[in-house]
Amino acid sequence: MAEVVFRHICKTYDKTMEAVKDFNLTVADREFVVFVGPSGCGKSTTLRMVAGLEEITAGELYINGRLVNNVLPRDRDISMVFQNYALYPHMTVYDNIAFPLKMAKLPKAAIRAKVMEAAEILEITELLPRKPKALSGGQRQRVAIGRAIVREPQVFLMDEPLSNLDAKLRSQMRTELVKLRQRINTTFIYVTHDQTEAMTLGDRIVVMEAGHIRQTGTPVEVFTKPQNRFVAGFIGTPQMNFIDAELSLSGGVYRVCACGFPLEPGAQVQQILRERGAAPGPVVLGVRPEHLHPAQEGIAARVEMAELTGSTVQLRARAGETELVANLPFGAGIVPPPHDAPLHLFPETEYLYLFARADGRSLLAD
Repeated sequence: MAEVVFRHICKTYDKTMEAVKDFNLTVADREFVVFVGPSGCGKSTTLRMVAGLEEITAGELYINGRLVNNVLPRDRDISMVFQNYALYPHMTVYDNIAFPLKMAKLPKAAIRAKVMEAAEILEITELLPRKPKALSGGQRQRVAIGRAIVREPQVFLMDEPLSNLDAKLRSQMRTELVKLRQRINTTFIYVTHDQTEAMTLGDRIVVMEAGHIRQTGTPVEVFTKPQNRFVAGFIGTPQMNFIDAELSLSGGVYRVCACGFPLEPGAQVQQILRERGAAPGPVVLGVRPEHLHPAQEGIAARVEMAELTGSTVQLRARAGETELVANLPFGAGIVPPPHDAPLHLFPETEYLYLFARADGRSLLAD
């Protein structure tokens, strides 16, 4: 178990391409932190610098209080699980899990005890005689995790370990990872592009874009209080609706005009805007799909598509040049509207988000 500290970490390729820019973060001992962001945001590069697989261009990296910039990967006391499992095809499951222990020259009895304990934790004891080609994707991933945990490292690193699995297996393995974390209780740094994994697994989420940290916080904080438009759009499925709007102030009351429809934000939003002395002018209004509903009055739009996804209907509509998505509950007597049907969509005024038009910063976040 160990604390991991990033101080002004930078990674530059060919002296011109900055993959990671001034990365500052402290991962507490036994914390599960998830790096999440789109492809190319620098999350895997940052993880690989922790592992020692990428050289740090600038900054300092500490593991358990020790500066490790120039420490070899084998001497950092970390374990890493890769996206493609990286199992040895000619070895049995037992030998794959035992391999790092054999390299460490542990006694056979100690190796067997550790392998059997890991197999029991991951429920793969019956798979130990098999070779990787006889395993499913989920089973291979468990073996890769087993090989990592037998080393009892200070830090576990996981680089998109579930991305090669189908949706059902991903859901199952997320549950397995939560159980695993509860049993071994050590420091985890986990990389994914899937915001569902980030929300369900992490104690904290680090949202990255273009090599920068855009926000760090608990899953609830990042979802309910996004600090900028990027985070608001990236976290949440379907993503938040964004509407160019005008913020006005009259008689001490703020109003937002979106697509020609005036809205009066709820009491909490009003209070924050007043406390910060928000200036009237162009803004971007954010509304999550679950807070946008058909009503007698609201933003005038036309239906482009209604998708039944099971318990909900995902309604896609257009108001002028603005695309809107609303999540509607599906049940008896509810008929999805046909294509090109006119309707009005009303945003719940207690759940409005406002962003600066110029730089995307939140006008409401702390």
